[in-house]
Amino acid sequence: MTNIAILGFGVVGSGVAKLITDNKNEVTKLGGDDINIKYVLDLRDFPDSPFADRVIHDYSAIVNDPDVSVVIEVMGGSHPAYEYTVAALKAGKSVITSNKEVVANFGDEFLALAKENGVCYRFEAAVGGGIPVISPMISCIGQNKITEVRGILNGTTNYILTQMFTYGQSFDSALRDAQKKGYAESNPDADILGTDACRKTAILTALISGKLLPTSKIHTEGITKIRDNDVSAASKMGATIKLVGRGISKDGELFAMVAPFIVSGGMPLSGVSGVYNAVEVIADPLGNVMFYGQGAGAGATASAVVGDLMQVMTSGTNCSAPVFKKCEDMLSFDEFSSKHYLALCKGCYGKVIEKIQNCTVIENGDEYAVITPVISEGELASILDELDITPKSHIRIL
Repeated sequence: MTNIAILGFGVVGSGVAKLITDNKNEVTKLGGDDINIKYVLDLRDFPDSPFADRVIHDYSAIVNDPDVSVVIEVMGGSHPAYEYTVAALKAGKSVITSNKEVVANFGDEFLALAKENGVCYRFEAAVGGGIPVISPMISCIGQNKITEVRGILNGTTNYILTQMFTYGQSFDSALRDAQKKGYAESNPDADILGTDACRKTAILTALISGKLLPTSKIHTEGITKIRDNDVSAASKMGATIKLVGRGISKDGELFAMVAPFIVSGGMPLSGVSGVYNAVEVIADPLGNVMFYGQGAGAGATASAVVGDLMQVMTSGTNCSAPVFKKCEDMLSFDEFSSKHYLALCKGCYGKVIEKIQNCTVIENGDEYAVITPVISEGELASILDELDITPKSHIRIL
């Protein structure tokens, strides 16, 4: 019998308990043992839940119980998740989490503590929800030289952008629609400002480089500035706009960012629509591999959490795990190079194409879309500053 404790009994926590109970035969077969949910920690009581008799409010009962071997932390936020995770690992208990914020902030410390105490720390559900990404990157394609990982990492923003492109909705209208359907919170800032995607990008970048970048150092833009004219211009280019997180580790240089990108119709990420997520890994000699599926929701996230539980139960203390070290040394954003889309008024686009050679120009209503050749952020900013021009929109091109 494997005794576990679940910290947090919201959408994900209750989803984990339900999956373990409803799929008891499958879970027992894969894990090689029966699972007993001994404790559920939450501030609330759940008198109508079948797990009402397991609910406690004092975490020390879990830490001090030697029969509990695995703690599942699905509380969200950095605190008290950090303190609870440290206490569990030091007590010789493996920890599984879906909490991308705490992994992005403290994953290096948790992995070191897990190794020191002969237990596991797993976080498959922290990136991509139910999409298996982390385990395959470690155990299946880790022998390749991975130079970049990039993806659509937030279902809410992808749904909003899909509505804008497919149904011609404005940003505000698409956001309200997402909130009505439960895809977006009443306060959607973590999604639409790119914060959620930034945390996931930090984790993915650490997986390919071993270096955990502070999220505050990762250039992050959301989707709030995308206009109807930008949607129109991208459509004329045979492309779409996606919020993309990118982690690049190449030739000794490390770089990460989150921002809207114009993605051409021939690229795999362009076809990812609705609330779906996708992670594309670029490796040598493997090439490009994409992982695709539902990125959020009780069922998808619970599936990843319980998948990690199966790994812990079958591998014991031999969990394959990455090693992260905190690092702030990365390529300056000014040095990042790409093609750029600039939305400019008719009176100033001529100055830009005169200054930057080999631009492509698309007439788009009462403005012009100027597509630059590959140029660095710093060089482009310097040119626009010199010309005293502020684009109506500025979006990178993947």
